[in-house]
Amino acid sequence: MNQKSLKKAFVPLLLTSALLTVTACSKDPVEAPKIPTADSTAPATGIKYTAPFKDGKYDPPITLTTIGAIQSSTTFKNGETMENNVHTKWAKDHLGIELKYNWTAPQTNNAFDTRLRLALSANEEMPDVVSVTSTALANDLIDSGKFMEVGKLWEQYASPNYKKAVNEDPSMWYPFMRKDGAYAIPIPDYSFNDDTVFYIREDWLEKLNLKAPQTMDDLEKVMDAFVNQDPDGNGKNDTYGLALSLRDSIVAKLGSSSWLYGAFGVMPEIWNENSDGTLAYGSVQPGVKPALGKMKEWMAKGYIHKEAALQDETKASALFTSGRAGIIPGPHWMTLFPLADLAKNVPGSKFKAYAIPKNADGKQGRKGTLNFSGSVLINKNVKNPEAFFVYQNDLFENFAWPKKGGEFEYQFAENYDYILIDGKPTVDTNKIPGGRVLPEKYTISGNAARIPSSQMEAYAKVAKGPASNPYEVRATMIADPPRLEAALVNLALKDTAKAFVEKFTAPPTKTMKSRWDNLKQQEKEVFTKIIYGETPIDEFDKFTKTWESSGGSTITQEVNEWYASVKKK
Repeated sequence: MNQKSLKKAFVPLLLTSALLTVTACSKDPVEAPKIPTADSTAPATGIKYTAPFKDGKYDPPITLTTIGAIQSSTTFKNGETMENNVHTKWAKDHLGIELKYNWTAPQTNNAFDTRLRLALSANEEMPDVVSVTSTALANDLIDSGKFMEVGKLWEQYASPNYKKAVNEDPSMWYPFMRKDGAYAIPIPDYSFNDDTVFYIREDWLEKLNLKAPQTMDDLEKVMDAFVNQDPDGNGKNDTYGLALSLRDSIVAKLGSSSWLYGAFGVMPEIWNENSDGTLAYGSVQPGVKPALGKMKEWMAKGYIHKEAALQDETKASALFTSGRAGIIPGPHWMTLFPLADLAKNVPGSKFKAYAIPKNADGKQGRKGTLNFSGSVLINKNVKNPEAFFVYQNDLFENFAWPKKGGEFEYQFAENYDYILIDGKPTVDTNKIPGGRVLPEKYTISGNAARIPSSQMEAYAKVAKGPASNPYEVRATMIADPPRLEAALVNLALKDTAKAFVEKFTAPPTKTMKSRWDNLKQQEKEVFTKIIYGETPIDEFDKFTKTWESSGGSTITQEVNEWYASVKKK
């Protein structure tokens, strides 16, 4: 890859690291206030309403202002928008809450985060409620002094299922802790949701009389055959063994290479916990060197596409769904999107989920999923501070764990993400007028309400027998056989593969603010040059020494000071 291409590969890194820069002086992060235990059966003292409230809703309706991040997968129909749709209508009709958006922006290319940072720097008035995915941005908002401490509200107002969801992993509070309490409420997400499995072209394996790889040696034999034995039968040398996304991260979700580094007992780009309970930055650990050596070898042999350093997750996925690559690593949910496109693009093709391979010494690992996907902050000048809990409690009690005969029994909204035909629900987009859209993406959190353990537990049960509760019934509607199969592979890996979960979730430390951008740029440059054979593998050793002397050692000390503070009980 030429120098011009290398420079292009560095741009997303600089954009990402720029988002980590905190201009305000962060308050020292410490332990969050004690939160209710998971077996709490009701809000501690009940909600104190600041406006007339009758029969489960505000009457007359109140206004709750917010801003909206439009995900790349968010779609609308019937002329609806983020500001006016089936969900905003539900909130007003059902709860007496009129959601008013001050502005919306796409998440693509960090447009939403950039717009919010500009609003913050311009001292614009903040809305009543703000939901963000970036912990760095959340901490900038906290440090602005515009948002209230939410721990006390949480203890008083959060509903049982809401408390259960967050209390399944209390560490999700860590990024938002301050001396006087917690200043943002974590948004729970499904456990193991983004952990990596392998998807392999089953028809290619059958054609070449190969078995799915169980070890790294097996994998290399399969990739070599996929590259050199014309598995698509077109008589051209135009196929690849592995579709990887290296542009934004080498441990991305779709097209991830986390499994390769995990096989060497490390995980780059995140802070790993050592056996002694301290944290260490994964990218400078010894195991990264042989993993980079493997990637260099595979790139030279043509197993990986030459433009992998320029490919984001979408392009890496397209390499697989277009029929040009035989393996793509990714989450269990890839089966419906984007991998379902493979059958459309390549008639007769088929893929299957498999476990990630083990190294020669039996090691097996992958990047683990955090149990939260963002946070919600509440403006300290909000007129109705309890309104967010009225809204979110309803979603956790009725959508996160649906009731038989309830409004969310099948999905989120009839004629949007499902339809009843002769009394039976279906999520078939071809049968839903105007196609299937996902109204849960219109919610303040962006995912409605999720209890971390619920999804994988449900998949495990329905894969082996009939559904026994409404949540499991709902799960069967979106989990077709390929997805259930992938989920079972994912769950099995929970017991065999080490999950490396990011342990540093605090705002940037003092030294990070001045040194991290440069350190990350050096990391990206050195790793990319090694993978493309433009510099010897021993350059990694020089990089780790430079990293330590250029602020890395100080940053490691600061990170561990934070980690020790939040682990105190």
